[in-house]
Amino acid sequence: MLAKRVRLLRVGRGWSQEALAAASGLHRNYIGHVERAELNVGLNNLEKIASALSVSLCTLLEPNAADLGDFMAAASDEGSEKLGGS
Repeated sequence: MLAKRVRLLRVGRGWSQEALAAASGLHRNYIGHVERAELNVGLNNLEKIASALSVSLCTLLEPNAADLGDFMAAASDEGSEKLGGS
């Protein structure tokens, strides 16, 4: 679920893996591994990813994905603002 949530939030912002990596201070390859659930992610790195996506750590870990659409819409709005969109 975490892998899917990170990817959906990233894509909802219109960000590439490279953009999320830059915003979180992590390597693009690491973000790819996270999104493919290929490794166990440490708490420090989860916090970096959550912060970069402007969501709480709880949002990334919440098992109920029913509200994910709301987060994606908010993320998309904030992402376009950060990238200079309207």
